[in-house]
Amino acid sequence: MDTTNLSLKIRTLAKQYLQEFIAVRRHIHQHPELSYQEFQTSNYIKQQLQELGIPFQVLAKTGVVGLIQGKDPHKRTVALRADMDALPIIEENQVPYCSKNKGVMHACGHDVHTACLLGAAKILQTLKEEWYGTIKLIFQLGEEKNPGGASLMIQEGVLENPTPSCIFGLHVHTDLEVGKISMVAGPCMASADEIYVTVKGQGGSIGLRHQLVDTPLITSQIILSLQQIISRRRPTFSPSVLSISSITGGDSFDTIPSSMSLKGTFRALDNDWRLKAHDLIKQTVTGVAHALGGEVDLSIDKGYPVLVNNPQLYEHSKQQAIDFLGKEQVLETEIRLGAEDFSYYAQKIPACFYRLGVRSSNKKSIPPVHTALFDIDEQAIETGMAMMSLFGAIGDFKKNS
Repeated sequence: MDTTNLSLKIRTLAKQYLQEFIAVRRHIHQHPELSYQEFQTSNYIKQQLQELGIPFQVLAKTGVVGLIQGKDPHKRTVALRADMDALPIIEENQVPYCSKNKGVMHACGHDVHTACLLGAAKILQTLKEEWYGTIKLIFQLGEEKNPGGASLMIQEGVLENPTPSCIFGLHVHTDLEVGKISMVAGPCMASADEIYVTVKGQGGSIGLRHQLVDTPLITSQIILSLQQIISRRRPTFSPSVLSISSITGGDSFDTIPSSMSLKGTFRALDNDWRLKAHDLIKQTVTGVAHALGGEVDLSIDKGYPVLVNNPQLYEHSKQQAIDFLGKEQVLETEIRLGAEDFSYYAQKIPACFYRLGVRSSNKKSIPPVHTALFDIDEQAIETGMAMMSLFGAIGDFKKNS
């Protein structure tokens, strides 16, 4: 296979199709849907694939899986994944393509991911006589919410018939300029577990405090004590986060509530430490509550595992990206304590998750993801769909010809 000529054709088509897929991104952005409710988005993707002549199937109600066959379809299979759910955020951008679904917004760039993969689908379908094997297009539901759409699609066979030898996924990166990508080998995103605590005790008038259980005091002590797990018990070179982000209970200035509720998250990059920390959290929460006369209900909802990029696939992909974009455009991304259910795929087959620069070069910064003013420089879509096309066509480090 003439990879130089193929790369040139991918570059040309990405530039040619850019405006079309900017429009696709804007349509998706205007019609965001929450996790596991992506019915209109799913139908739109199916329509796009149908127009391209790409066969597809539906998994987990809204997930869509397309197949493109090149020359010698059984030679290799590579999977490309984009997530498509949005967040419960009221958009504040003043743009023509602002969300039409009040209280729902594509604030994490999944509209961009989907547009890039649809653009790659068109490029790869156009060039299917230029590359070998089969490409599996995975448009995934529910990335933003446990149990994660990736886990559901895997249960329903997304990695079977045919089984990919590797998988690629991308995510927008607001700190990175348009035209650049970044990636890293090994652990690159954290596990994410949800913590739910209810502190219980005898409530009543503050004037009778000697007869009561001071649930607000217990709650504050639990929060402070939990921080010592990170500052004193965490392995020195293992990044980790333990944060309580929600406290509820009580509605009077002079009454001790009979219960207080806490919600938080625990993030880690090492599974052994992750499991040990779960035990420490349980011991700490229970110990503090009992020492101060209260009772406690605690649950830890295990979420996404650590996302680990396959080192061999990373090295191969990095070199392909350098050859395509230039060395100065391909950076090593920082390890982040955000979480991604792409990690479930990475547990099954070699995976490479990379970041796409979406910041205009004339701006020093743009609003981050998960905020009401998040938006991108849409020129990034050209790079996004080109890289997805390249990795799909020549990204298999084991069987590429």
